[in-house]
Parts: sequence; structure tokens; C-alpha cells
Amino acid sequence: MVKAGVRHEVRQFEMVADLSRGTGIAPAQVFKTLIIALPAELAVAVVPVPAKLSLKAAAAAFGVAKAKMAEPAAAERSSGYVVGGISPFGQRRRLRTAVDSSVVEWDRVLCSAGRRGWDLVVAPADLLRLTDAITWDLAI
Repeated sequence: MVKAGVRHEVRQFEMVADLSRGTGIAPAQVFKTLIIALPAELAVAVVPVPAKLSLKAAAAAFGVAKAKMAEPAAAERSSGYVVGGISPFGQRRRLRTAVDSSVVEWDRVLCSAGRRGWDLVVAPADLLRLTDAITWDLAI
């Protein structure tokens, strides 16, 4: 983030409810990073924490017939992060990324900083630009 010149802030918390309490941050403003398996590759889906990922929508976003959750070991090998702390930034291998379209409703969003309980606060435009992501209606 620093190297890219992106304004950001790091927040530490135990649970999303802890992060939201007294900070003015809505739970839907906090996004989780999920690694999914497509027929020929892994990809990244980023959705609000309170929502579930629609695998059907994720498949459509990437132009394939099916998508499923990646095996945890594959997600960790690919990203370089442990499950529960996977960040959309700085992954070992850059994967195609889709972010839920609700991201544009916020002036700032939070996503994993690469460690469980640590989040980065960034502008949605920076999240999309730095991950080269598309937006799609991914959440159900």
C-alpha cells in the first residue's frame, strides 16, 4: 500500500462487531476475500462479510459454467496467506478478481490486511485498481 502510494489505515479487531462498534463502520462495509476454483484456474471473489458468495454469480463474472470454493490448502498456497486472513492485496500469485458491486456504495471499505484480525481501510477505487478487479453482483 505504501509503495503504491495508496492512502490507507490499518485496523485491528477480534470480530466485525468489535470493529463496527463506535467507529461508524457498517458491517457491510467490511469485505472478505475468498479464493474460488474455476474449471482451469483459481480466482478471487471479494464480498461483504455479512453476505454469502453466490458461486453461480462468481462463475458468470469470470465467464465460466461453474465455480466452487477452493480447498483451503490451495487457497493458502496460492495467496501466501492463511485462511481467515487472505488479503486481496499482495498475493503470491495474482489471480483474476471480482469484487461485489456494493463496494461502490462506500467512500471507504475494509478488507483483510493479510493477518486474522487486521484490516486495511481503503477507498473502493484503490481496491479495484490495485487488484485489477471487475465489479459484479456476487453477494446473496
